[in-house]
Amino acid sequence: MDDVLRDRIRVLPKIELHRHLEGSVRLATLVDIARTHDMDLDVPTAVSLRPLVQMVDGDERSAQGFLSKFKVLREFFRSQSIIRRIAYEAVVDAAEDNVRYMELRFTPKALCAISNCTPDEATIAVCEAANAAALEYGITVRYIVSMNRHESLELGFQALESALAHQDMGIVGLDLAGAEAGFPASLFRDVFVQAHEAGLGITIHAGEWAGAESIRDALDHMHVDRIGHGINAIQDVDLVRELAECGIVLEVCPMSNVLSGVVPTLDQHPLPQLTQAGIVTTINTDDPAVCDVTLTDEITYAVENGLMQEADIADYTLRAAQAAFLPPSERDQLIATFKGWYQEVE
Repeated sequence: MDDVLRDRIRVLPKIELHRHLEGSVRLATLVDIARTHDMDLDVPTAVSLRPLVQMVDGDERSAQGFLSKFKVLREFFRSQSIIRRIAYEAVVDAAEDNVRYMELRFTPKALCAISNCTPDEATIAVCEAANAAALEYGITVRYIVSMNRHESLELGFQALESALAHQDMGIVGLDLAGAEAGFPASLFRDVFVQAHEAGLGITIHAGEWAGAESIRDALDHMHVDRIGHGINAIQDVDLVRELAECGIVLEVCPMSNVLSGVVPTLDQHPLPQLTQAGIVTTINTDDPAVCDVTLTDEITYAVENGLMQEADIADYTLRAAQAAFLPPSERDQLIATFKGWYQEVE
């Protein structure tokens, strides 16, 4: 990586629209949890835990290989105090990377699996801790509640109930994630119709580990505003045209796409083609700890590998501001603020 380029990008104000809390846990925090709770692991150190929770050389680059890290990570969410610590630190880490607006998504089921708290308790823990960090570090944070398409519809409705009950804490959207193969988004249509009617922003993971048909399913049934990943739209010319015409935003996560086997190498990523076709594209980390990247790293790698030019960073950032799940007046203020910041650095 070009350190000089990275330093120039690091100081720029940035926006993150697609970051999972469960994939944003510090290795040092995992070590502390493992030792405090006597988890059944060999002497827990950052070195020993890294291959269990982070994509490393030699790992299978596939959906299964990538999602296997989260099976391990779920074992660490053992109490509400741990959930609070992880949420607080995730916001601090974003702020230290000069992310100034972030939509942090989390899956209540993942947080409740071991901690035995309710979805409501997990949601409150995340929002309270992250809001405290946001206030302390001068970053604006909003929240997207997520569910997995390979889990039950009942869990989906529970996640929706938690999101609607705590909108006053900063929850602005609902997300569907998880294994695409064999689990169409439309299985959760009723959940997302209710979310849309309640005014939540809708983002659906699609076209990541499945093809263009997965995006079509989301477009036809889910009231989508944004698509998580969505890069396999490139397989269908008509779909690319429709995404562009409808202004559907793609939350693109280049390094995650490489590490999870969606594309073989970064320089083969279709981000430039999608952007040139008129689709609204944004750049995000997905799971910064699992992928061992910051948003600064993502943008630097994208520039180095020809996915974008350094001069394009302002455009990508302003597109993200325009796509934020905020009330119109707040979104307009966010756009104006970032325009001002980027005019200062030109």
